[in-house]
Amino acid sequence: MSRHYQHTIVRLRAAETTDRYGNTKRDWSAPERLTVTGVNVQPAGVPARSDEDTTDRQVTVTGWHLSTPKGVDLDLEETDRVEWEGLTLQVDGKVGRWRVAGRVHHVEAALKEVD
Repeated sequence: MSRHYQHTIVRLRAAETTDRYGNTKRDWSAPERLTVTGVNVQPAGVPARSDEDTTDRQVTVTGWHLSTPKGVDLDLEETDRVEWEGLTLQVDGKVGRWRVAGRVHHVEAALKEVD
């Protein structure tokens, strides 16, 4: 395996529940945890992207990029979260599964940290 893919993450997946109004939501009180090794997590962009919203309160959103090596399909959905090096990151948008000849070549996902 390349030195580039030496990070370990924990994928968090919350169960779907229905509230009293019939709306589907995620219950993050006890998410399913799956440890995944051999991935790469790095700041998104050069330099790392960080946006601040100071309208109502101080909020900083920092972007991260997750990728897998060639031939690895990661069980990750847009509703999941990722723990990595003490951070809890949200999957930001659709997960990209790059295909070659009908097979997954690698997976990429945008992640965001909201402080």
